[in-house]
Amino acid sequence: MICLYHCALPTPQRVLRREGALALAALLLGVLALAGPALPQAAHYHDFADQRAWGALPHALDVLSNAPFALWGVAGLVALVRALRLRAVDGAQAGLAALFFAGLIVTAGVSSYYHCQPDDAGLAWDRGGMVLAFAGLLGLAALQAVSHRAGIALAAAVLALGLASVRVWAVSGNLLPWALLQGGGMVFIGVAAWLRPVQSAPDLPIRWALVIALYALAKGLELADQPVFALTGQLVSGHSLKHVVASFSAWPVWWAMNAAVALARQRLESSAKSALPFLSAGPANAQSGPGAGRASPLSPGATHEC
Repeated sequence: MICLYHCALPTPQRVLRREGALALAALLLGVLALAGPALPQAAHYHDFADQRAWGALPHALDVLSNAPFALWGVAGLVALVRALRLRAVDGAQAGLAALFFAGLIVTAGVSSYYHCQPDDAGLAWDRGGMVLAFAGLLGLAALQAVSHRAGIALAAAVLALGLASVRVWAVSGNLLPWALLQGGGMVFIGVAAWLRPVQSAPDLPIRWALVIALYALAKGLELADQPVFALTGQLVSGHSLKHVVASFSAWPVWWAMNAAVALARQRLESSAKSALPFLSAGPANAQSGPGAGRASPLSPGATHEC
């Protein structure tokens, strides 16, 4: 039986077992994506509830509701720069977080482009942007729950296979690989929320359970696009709200980055305070040596004998 949680194995063995379990799960998903039945996209997928334009901007709210992705992406990159200056995160964490936050900014742009004129070509770009953010997020989860090399490897695999799944859908209409990538990724993040970290690393306390909850809410709003539009008196659609809620999946990562910065500052302040007694005692110690209290031959008041 694969040991995942309360396990008495030494840390290196736990790491290897978790890496093996992750690789096996990825392999099974890959086989299912290749051998499973084709999953077509809904025929009326592009027919969103809110078709209103504001002036020259078509589908205005579905376009403008992508702005929070860009705002969270910029806020996350600013927090990441602060964390790097204080060495609050290591190189792998910084790279994966940068990929996630940059992916959000790209998603804001390509999703806005798609919603201006919804069609399959635009949707391919939209999903390609999502792959970037998804790769960074899953990499961070694997880094914390499995190992650094697993986090980097998973992010690279999601980047390659995610873009490949978008290409498969664009060419053949088969949505199964893309659906497995999204669904399998969320299942893995759920497992990561339950697992204890197995390797020491700079503190980055991402609340993965909150990420899952926000994703589930966003997915529900997406599926209830028309009912939400009717329920709100045609004020806002479920799809527009889905964009806003999904963008908040960056909140736990942004919060963890700022928490790591605060902890790094506390450690620096503690180190500085602990060094103060030694620094202040330096001159006193210099005067308490064997010659302390003895007048210098050149000091005022010293007597000289010929």
